[in-house]
Amino acid sequence: MTGRGGLSTPVVSLIAAVAENGALGRDGGLPWRLPADLKRFKRLTLGHHLILGRRTWETLDAPLPGRIPVVVSRRGGLPADLLQAPTVAEALAIAVAAGDPEPFVGGGAEIFRLALAEDRIDRLYLTRIHQAFDGDTWFPDYDESRFELTAREDHSVAEGHPYPFSFLDYARRR
Repeated sequence: MTGRGGLSTPVVSLIAAVAENGALGRDGGLPWRLPADLKRFKRLTLGHHLILGRRTWETLDAPLPGRIPVVVSRRGGLPADLLQAPTVAEALAIAVAAGDPEPFVGGGAEIFRLALAEDRIDRLYLTRIHQAFDGDTWFPDYDESRFELTAREDHSVAEGHPYPFSFLDYARRR
């Protein structure tokens, strides 16, 4: 992406798996098991900064190898060697200052909401699971007309994934 004056600017991406009814999570985890989605998440985010909210960070068993986490939190108590920022904008500034060409916003729901509301997202990488799940965390409403579908890959029920899903890639309309 080229910014003002021809300077290269990073593309800010959001990556999420979302159930048909908007559910993102339940009890601090995913309400489904979808190995193909986890592989896609790893492939896309490897080598990039991953912007996460504190609660999402705390649900991880361990740091994700090959990703540089930046945790958005206004509270203390996180490890001193962990990159932290009080806002999504400041977390993205850390990634940009480090030269990341595509930092990823990886959740949770409040971080997604803020990033979308603050109009910071250039690309959406969504895994849309074509089934409703019980959840306690929901993907936020956003202005879908601001994005256009650029790629779609549909998957039916098969071994390893017991429900149909689609990989949906969107780009911001300019």
